[in-house]
Amino acid sequence: MMAVLFQKVAILGIGHIGSSLARVIRQRGLAAQLVTYDVSAVHRLKAMELSIVDAAFDSLAEAVKEADLVILATPVGSYADLTAAMAPDLMAGAIVTDVGSVKLAVVRDVGPVLPEGVHFVPGHPIAGTEFSGPESGFAELFQGRWCILTPPSGTDEAALAKLVALWEAAGSMVEIMEAGHHDRVLAITSHLPHLIAYTIVGTATDLETSLQQEVVKFSASGFRDFTRIAASDPVMWRDIFLNNREAVLDVLQRFHEDLTALQRAIRWGEGDKLQDLFTRTRAIRRSIIDARQA
Repeated sequence: MMAVLFQKVAILGIGHIGSSLARVIRQRGLAAQLVTYDVSAVHRLKAMELSIVDAAFDSLAEAVKEADLVILATPVGSYADLTAAMAPDLMAGAIVTDVGSVKLAVVRDVGPVLPEGVHFVPGHPIAGTEFSGPESGFAELFQGRWCILTPPSGTDEAALAKLVALWEAAGSMVEIMEAGHHDRVLAITSHLPHLIAYTIVGTATDLETSLQQEVVKFSASGFRDFTRIAASDPVMWRDIFLNNREAVLDVLQRFHEDLTALQRAIRWGEGDKLQDLFTRTRAIRRSIIDARQA
């Protein structure tokens, strides 16, 4: 058990990330009271059955009332409406944060709606699996992973320090980053790979039935990895792409240009170019392993 950081934590959305964070907070004694709000009655019931929260509300006002930390853990497309609905019931001095994979859109949708005296510290734990729902979470999810915080200019230092302490208690390494830079970095490290995975698996589903069955039957590790990524929550990823469209489209254009060059090398039998590319890309994998992010 660690020192209590917050008197009441309200997690809005008790899916994979929300339930994992709830388990950490519960396990380490970081909050005197831990509650959730979720539009799904099934999720609320499951969260209570699993004893990962003290209470599960279908009332947003009841959930955030007197909470000194409110965590948005729903798809980012819902943030604007959620923030507008909860703003009148937020306690003065409360901290509002999130776990979304895009940050400029969150700063745009959440910050201006919050009342005076409420501190806003956007966040993004770079962790997760393809599974969803309260039962999919686990306390070790954030262990040894990065959490990026993107506090706007003028953010209260004490509020930021409490969020850093929360994520470090969850086992994460914390990086402070500007929101726009975060979105550009994640466009290449996360968003583009997901887009490619969805496309490749989509191509496989459009094959004629006999070939499609053999693709499934004889799936090699590469295709299996793509299907794992493409099994991620469709609503969450829809919102990510729509809310980080500029950075995603920019990196997608670069990828298209590189793919065209690779296509040309294959067509003209330029083995040296292919080998050079494959040699350089191996180094990236080694650096990821060395950084213990594999």
